Amino acid sequence: MQRSFPVVLFLCGFVLSVPVQAQGFAALVSPPRFELAAKPGKTLRGVIEVSNRSTASANYVIHTADWTLSRDFSVTFHDDLQPGSCRPWVAIERPEVEVPGGGTLRYRFEVAVPPDAPPGECRFAVMIEGAKPSIAVSKGLDVPITGRIGVIVYVAIGDGAPDMELLGPTIATLNGRQVPVIRVHNGGSAHGRLSGFLTGTDAKGISYDFTPSDFPILPHEEREVFLTPSTATNDHPTLTFPVTVKGTLEWGKHQTELNQRFE
Repeated sequence: MQRSFPVVLFLCGFVLSVPVQAQGFAALVSPPRFELAAKPGKTLRGVIEVSNRSTASANYVIHTADWTLSRDFSVTFHDDLQPGSCRPWVAIERPEVEVPGGGTLRYRFEVAVPPDAPPGECRFAVMIEGAKPSIAVSKGLDVPITGRIGVIVYVAIGDGAPDMELLGPTIATLNGRQVPVIRVHNGGSAHGRLSGFLTGTDAKGISYDFTPSDFPILPHEEREVFLTPSTATNDHPTLTFPVTVKGTLEWGKHQTELNQRFE
């Protein structure tokens, strides 16, 4: 079953840790995600810091969830075990905690990898939710608001690793501007992210730096990696195509050279 709330605020773990405030839910978590590794038969542990930014004491419900990633990189959390879920390997410290106003709690979880676990990746989320919904009044109606934060955990098992293949160039619209895009397929057994140092020029001969989007590419998925341009004086320039981009793309310990024309 997929949990449903009238109004939900969440942090999917792909951005920097920030406070989430929803009518009494004023939590800050760190780190926003974990990228860990373990061998079969071993147990690893992690610690999440949960801070209460309000002045009043707050109660939080904590549990694990599976998650799926849509084409636009939005996250859906699932309470029920999904096919292939590794959540039975996961233990959390306790299901409900109280954090005093202005206080911080160190919350522990652990993952016990079975001895016969094949190479691959364990993925789950640790959910921190307000124990009681708050009520907001909108147009004379009482609207329950539940705040929650999902901390994404990746555990590479044994030799689990990404295997990226660059499929080709395209152009897409990002925040109202056209940008170069590389289609990437991950044929490996763990997620990966592209990074790198890229430069290029557009049809007017203007030089740019390009930053690859670092969204996760899950195993056996094809994703678009956006190459966002910038200059020393403009973080949001408008490109004139065709555009040529050169440099080195990296993922993990691997890298490949890019010399591509986008038109």
